[in-house]
Amino acid sequence: MLAFLKNLGITEVNPGVSTGKEWFTSLQEKIVSSSPVDGQIIGSVTEANKEAFEKVMVKAEAAFKEWRNWPAPKRGEIVRQVGDALRAKKEDLGKLVSYEMGKSLQEGLGEVQEMIDICDFAVGLSRQLHGLTMHSERPGHRMYEQYHPLGIVGIISAFNFPVAVWSWNTMLAWVCGDVCIWKPSEKAPVCGVACQKIVEEVFTKNNVPEGVSCLVTGGRAVGEWMSNDPRIPLVSATGSTRMGKAVGAALGARLGRALLELGGNNAIIISKDADLKIAITGAVFGAVGTAGQRCTSTRRLIIHESIYEAVKEKLVSAYQQLKIGNPLDAKNHVGPLIDKDAVAMYSASIEACKKEGGNFIVEGGILEGPGFESGCYVKPCIAEAKPGFAIVQHETFAPILYLLKYSTIDEAIAIQNEVPQGLSSSIMTLNLREAEQFLSVNGSDCGIANVNIGTSGAEIGGAFGGEKETGGGRESGSDAWKNYMRRQTNTINYSTNLPLAQGIKFDL
Repeated sequence: MLAFLKNLGITEVNPGVSTGKEWFTSLQEKIVSSSPVDGQIIGSVTEANKEAFEKVMVKAEAAFKEWRNWPAPKRGEIVRQVGDALRAKKEDLGKLVSYEMGKSLQEGLGEVQEMIDICDFAVGLSRQLHGLTMHSERPGHRMYEQYHPLGIVGIISAFNFPVAVWSWNTMLAWVCGDVCIWKPSEKAPVCGVACQKIVEEVFTKNNVPEGVSCLVTGGRAVGEWMSNDPRIPLVSATGSTRMGKAVGAALGARLGRALLELGGNNAIIISKDADLKIAITGAVFGAVGTAGQRCTSTRRLIIHESIYEAVKEKLVSAYQQLKIGNPLDAKNHVGPLIDKDAVAMYSASIEACKKEGGNFIVEGGILEGPGFESGCYVKPCIAEAKPGFAIVQHETFAPILYLLKYSTIDEAIAIQNEVPQGLSSSIMTLNLREAEQFLSVNGSDCGIANVNIGTSGAEIGGAFGGEKETGGGRESGSDAWKNYMRRQTNTINYSTNLPLAQGIKFDL
């Protein structure tokens, strides 16, 4: 077994259900995790059954009643220690993320760093869960708003960020006084087990109630149990739009809360006034980083007609320099797709683009031979396309980049906005008017809009999320913490009378 797996306490068979103290197996099948890097089995994780899920729910309910009474700064201190534990395990966990998911080692380490950063953010937040005060229209009265913990938070995470997105939700929820039940992706379950083990060690040292951090590994059934259970007031789900619609419908039927982070079809507008060195760097990293498997990956380049040929030439040159291979080797830029199903979707999208008239200036294809035995390595490719192509409206989780041409900034923004998704967007320009228009009410309709940086690489200090079919959720920084709390308006009468609002008289 690889050293980093041993250091993280990973065995050949790992229990997939934990209450933060007790680990137990279930009667379900095992989920076998194979690395897309080399096809080798990392380990298996036992899948939860309904009985195991119910045991977790009982522990989480009991834990919430105690945890919510811990002072928020004390909860923040626990999260601070989790951050320190992640620092100590950063290299090992980063390697596991890279090996199980397939992203480059630099990106795997960067994902763990995001976890550390959100811990730091949450620690400060634990002393700033502030409400509002306002003046009452009635004399001798005081009004204010405060926030209380919400309860059990269910977290459904995706394979492409197998640990970071869990931490975005969990660290904030914990300092807010909530408890969490996490269903990691069945495509990267070992990462979930490793994180739970790291947290458990910290929690045990600090006598944190059992049930504050729970792990429930499984497939679609687990997500459905979480979405339909009225004891879970909030479910945060990251994944496809199809999955998000199902989760949202289930929660809507019981008037639960949904925090949805779904698909993206992100574009960079490259203006005639762009700094092309910055533009090309941002475009290439956005398109091929994580092998195009980020929700913020760059799918479309909308290029001004006057520089279209120059940009195309630079892109072809840049793609020729890409190194594809084992992501644990820092010299490689691009690793594998998550599995062969993803490879099949990549191939199907290329064929669909060609049928619609797309012209590939950098050809795609599946890589074979030494180093590519897993069958999950593909070539990043570039196609000249038109906005009306059906495939351009679709998000393919793979390194396929579409080039589109525009003549006016209004046309470029219209092309940017015409897809169903609305996560991340960017414009490369040194023209102040163009930049301001892009950020205005008449500009990008996405939740994230950048100037002179790419579509990927969001910082944890800002709220992360998108509009339209991206789901409308917001995680991580800013005031995203309010998602995990319930708001209460309070009015205190300290007078000797009971004046009624709006001057109503009610004399007895």
